[in-house]
Formats: sequence, structure tokens, C-alpha cells
Amino acid sequence: MTRPMLDVPQLEEMVRQLKIRIVKSISKAKGGHAGGSMSSLEIVTTLFFREMRLDPSNPEWADRDRFVLSKGHSCLALYSCLSELGYFPEEELYRPYKIHSPLQAHPELGVCPGVDMSSGALGQGLSVGIGMALAARMRKKDYRVYVVVGDGEAAEGQIWEAAMCAPKYRLDSLVGILDFNKLTLSGDVAEIMPLEPIDERFRAFGWHVISIDGHSIPAIIEALGEARATKGRPTMIVAHTIKGKDISYIQGKWECHSITMPPAEVEKTLRALGCPEDEIAWALE
Repeated sequence: MTRPMLDVPQLEEMVRQLKIRIVKSISKAKGGHAGGSMSSLEIVTTLFFREMRLDPSNPEWADRDRFVLSKGHSCLALYSCLSELGYFPEEELYRPYKIHSPLQAHPELGVCPGVDMSSGALGQGLSVGIGMALAARMRKKDYRVYVVVGDGEAAEGQIWEAAMCAPKYRLDSLVGILDFNKLTLSGDVAEIMPLEPIDERFRAFGWHVISIDGHSIPAIIEALGEARATKGRPTMIVAHTIKGKDISYIQGKWECHSITMPPAEVEKTLRALGCPEDEIAWALE
């Protein structure tokens, strides 16, 4: 295992730097899924830079922990982490979505190093995570499986079929993390398909449930430790987040789901994140 193990201040600084990369990527690509990428970044960063067992020099390492981004449209959070860890050059992050790019609008297994599941068709990730956890048990491997689920896709039936299945097989190596930013592509989750009381619903299916502030890195670390210590059943971490966090003109609004940022807002956001002036100028070119 050759990747860094960052402490809380280092993780917080890493999140800031990766938010800059995401905004620059959106600016260069003339668009991108900002909302979920920014709401889930603390979660994904903590997993990749502290929690998961990985070797970036060997993306196919059989004993690595697995990561499934069920809400595949939030891939800029994943791509920014993979670029920092050296799975591919950072320059690729600023020319995504092109036909031969490894960075498509949804992650693709076999195309982008470090991606463990192709995602984009929502609702499938938790089921795939169950398959990975069962495979580990059958192969007598001790790797863990982490699945980031969107609250919009949690309205889909396959999520709840998986929610029934994982406790049946006592999959304590499986950790689901619900990015509960309470907004979907087109409006409020509470109006489109209410999830509350989400904690009690997963508990009723047999999950160990932890509710946290999804932007608090200490809370994320504590929850992941509690998940590791939980035996005989899977864990669901309900992470309360803000969609589009730190893109001030549009955060907390459903319209931030996928955006083309006006140049003035790119400049304003990057400056607020502490981006150097020369990098701001380059992002606006």
C-alpha cells in the first residue's frame, strides 16, 4: 500500500485543493456535474486518502478495497482524487468527456484506472457492492467495499432490494454512504419522492445506521471506524450534505446538479477557494 494516510488538517486542505480542480475542470469542459461532486467530495477524499487499502501503482491489486460510485454523475469527485493519487496525469482532468478520454461523464470500468464499476444507470451500485462483498467472502479475502449512493437514486426499487439482501448475508464488509443533499436533478427529494425517516428505514431492513454531517471530516472518520467495528451486518452512513457546496451562487439549489459556470462565477469561486491568480487566469482561457 503506497498511498498517503492523511490526518484531518491535511484532508481538509486536500478537499480545498480538489474543489479547485473540479471547478477548473468544469470551466475547461464548458460544463459538468457540480452539485453531487461538491456535496460528496469530503466523503470520497476521506475514503481514498485515509480509509481504503489501495495501491495506485497497481490499480488491479486483488486485495484492494473496492469503491463504487453508484451516483456516477458525481464522477468529478472521484476523478479529482484519482488524479492526485497518480492513477492518471492531472492534465486529463481538464479535458474530460472527449471520445478518447479516460474520463467520461460517468465512470467506465476498463477505461479509467482506479474505477471498480461502470456507473450511470442509477440505482445499481448497492447491488454491485453486494456482489463484490460476497465475492470477497467466497475468495477468503478481507477487502472492504464502499458504495456512495445518491438520495435521488434511493427512490429506485433496486436500492431497496439490495437493502433487503445485504443484511440477509450479514455483509459487514459492506459500507453504504448516502450523499443526502436532499436535491435531485429537478427538485427537492422531499417533494419528488420522500425518503425520511431514512435512518429508520434502513434500520428496519437490518442495517447498522450512522447519521453524520457529511462535510465534517472528523465525523466521517469516526463513522468509518464505527463501520469497521460493526460485525454481522452492513453499515449505512447517512451523510447530510449541501449540493454544490462552496459554489456560492448556486449551492443548495437543484439547478447546480449539472452546470456551465459563467466566467465571473468561475473566477469568484476559485478566488474564494484560495486558487492562485495565474491558475484562475488559465481556467478562464
